[in-house]
Amino acid sequence: MSKRASKLTAEDLAALVEEDTAEGAVAVRPVEFAELEGGPRSAGRGSAAALSFIMDVPLEVQVVLGSTRLPVRQVLELGPGAVVELDKAYADPVDVYLNGRLVAHGEVVVAGENFGVKITEIFSEALGDE
Repeated sequence: MSKRASKLTAEDLAALVEEDTAEGAVAVRPVEFAELEGGPRSAGRGSAAALSFIMDVPLEVQVVLGSTRLPVRQVLELGPGAVVELDKAYADPVDVYLNGRLVAHGEVVVAGENFGVKITEIFSEALGDE
């Protein structure tokens, strides 16, 4: 068996079993795993009961209006009142990231005296749905 192989082939396994049992040292048999009960897949996707064990896990949420590249010279020239032009137009959706992964698009809204994001599109494949 090559050193770079990550899995044993049937031939490799048979050779190991023959060698080990011939010497009487080890008996090899396939591993059998029992089904887990109460896990997230057992109650179906999206079920609140299935996800209750992770509800308090903190996630980093980022909303990106746009971006740009500036040379150091221009960054050092920035000051109060400076305008930095971004790569998105006024009406373009903003990107919503969870832990650095793009998961949704949204639009900026005003909520009282604060800004907020109204989610307009969720990428289900980014959340693990198949």
